[in-house]
Amino acid sequence: MAIYSIRDLEKLTGIKAHTIRIWEQRYGLVTPARTDTNIRYYTDENLRHLFNIALLNRNGIKISKLAQMSPEEIAAKGAAIAQNNPNPNAQIDSLTLAMIDLNEAAFEQVLAEYVGTNGFERAMLELVYPFLDKLRLLWLTNSISPAHEKFVGQIIRRKLMCAVDKAVPRTETPVFLLYSPEGETQELTLLFIQYLLRSRGMRVTYLGANVAIGDLRDACHTLKPDYVFTILQEPLPRQPIQTYIDSVAQSINGSELLLTGQQFFVGPVKLPSNAEVLNGLPGTLQFLENLKSKGR
Repeated sequence: MAIYSIRDLEKLTGIKAHTIRIWEQRYGLVTPARTDTNIRYYTDENLRHLFNIALLNRNGIKISKLAQMSPEEIAAKGAAIAQNNPNPNAQIDSLTLAMIDLNEAAFEQVLAEYVGTNGFERAMLELVYPFLDKLRLLWLTNSISPAHEKFVGQIIRRKLMCAVDKAVPRTETPVFLLYSPEGETQELTLLFIQYLLRSRGMRVTYLGANVAIGDLRDACHTLKPDYVFTILQEPLPRQPIQTYIDSVAQSINGSELLLTGQQFFVGPVKLPSNAEVLNGLPGTLQFLENLKSKGR
């Protein structure tokens, strides 16, 4: 059983610690446990209860009325609202609860319902990425364990791979080569870029993670792609980013180099003539829209 501080609850649920204390003291909605030394802590049961209270409260049920309901009634009403609520915030809460419980079936059900209603691309942009942003915050503040991060990552990776397989490219469209450099961990985003390209009919060769420049050079010599796309979210382990970008630009056999990631906004980088920086997913989507308007 996991245990949480009131600050952990605040980060996980989005409810201010001050508000949790009021709900606890005035309404008796949350009852913390105590250690042998009288230090308050909260359990998984408290966390689930708070998620449901917050969901019902956001959907118009007053706290005073919730205080008169049993935990079972609150849980049942919360489940009913979450199942039929198209609001991404409610679904993000449901994903968070499923993650905390390591409940794969519940996690997949939330994803499947959102995809069924809105399509895979919107599900990624409106649900999965905001959830992953929340996950990063929880990770940085030690509110979740590496097990939770790995649990989420493997599910999303599997869904992306399945969606990529279903997207069939067309002939006579630009060829993209996707890879991530040695030490870069943003594979989920690279897989999503692959899906965005293939779903728009583009031909894609995906080299995956930890690709050395020599291997990239060999691949470009054989494939001769129109575009080479990579992500630099984290600092490179053994060389300045400028040196790396210059080496890549010279190694890709005349292809256009598309770059994205946090490292391009940390400090100045002088771009080679065949390179362009895209501002994250919005910039990537805009690039694809521009490509479409050119009839490519």
